[in-house]
Amino acid sequence: MRRRIFSSLLAMCVAASNCAVCAPVTFNTALPVGGDEFVARGVLVSSQSGDDLGSTDRDLRATSLVSVLGYGVTPRLAVFGVLPYADNELDFTVGGNRLRRSASGIGDVSLFGRFTLIQRDQPGRTFRVAPFLGVKAPTGDDDERDGLGRLPPGLQPGTGAWDVFGGVVATYQVLARQVDGQVSYRVNNQANGFDPGDEVRVDGSLQYRLWPRTLGAGVPDFLYGVLEMNLLHRDKNELNGTRDENSGGTTLFIAPGLQYVTKRWIVEGVIQLPVMQNLNGDALESDYIVRAGVRINF
Repeated sequence: MRRRIFSSLLAMCVAASNCAVCAPVTFNTALPVGGDEFVARGVLVSSQSGDDLGSTDRDLRATSLVSVLGYGVTPRLAVFGVLPYADNELDFTVGGNRLRRSASGIGDVSLFGRFTLIQRDQPGRTFRVAPFLGVKAPTGDDDERDGLGRLPPGLQPGTGAWDVFGGVVATYQVLARQVDGQVSYRVNNQANGFDPGDEVRVDGSLQYRLWPRTLGAGVPDFLYGVLEMNLLHRDKNELNGTRDENSGGTTLFIAPGLQYVTKRWIVEGVIQLPVMQNLNGDALESDYIVRAGVRINF
């Protein structure tokens, strides 16, 4: 009886979109934002990458605070705005001297829409498929300089280019677990003579309820274990029409984490660990990416 009551409450909560539900941490979900409802998300992302090439020995640290605001135009159509604040720092060795270059500031704003194309709701379970399409505007500074001159594109808070991205995300949710999958493509355009390679992503996520193990009356808080997979392929960059042979490649991340879900808000965190990196030439290898954040429905 309690399981049937909770199943019905969960179905109504997902259909109305006025409750927080578990979701992927490293990418989007197909679960809806209700008509005339908002969802806000803040994410702190910290990454470390580098190499050991003997004479150069590069280490790149990137930290960003990403603010996301979503609005349900209708029960099926939601629009989102994403604004990052970036802090990038590169340490490297030249001629035996250790040097540092860095930049920080507001990054490029992204706007995208997501439409629920397929919706199958039953008591205690739901299945959604939602394509999305968006654009990234060059709102961040892309001409930062230091004592060595203009900073390289990888350190700039902004790119100076208009980019387009899109894809499709699917979600299947039952009482004890949720599975999400996403395929996306990003067209990265040229600015200032630099043309970053386009990106293809394939993502998957499993969220499994760890607590409470037994469902009681009402709608309690939940603790979910999260395990995600992110496959990212980047084409080679071009600089002034010349292809950079030390850029691009394919990386596979595995991301374990936790997610604490209440009726109105979520606290979550994962660490993305590279398990396969097939990069071109001397492209920087990723060491890890840490993501921690909070979501609020209102």
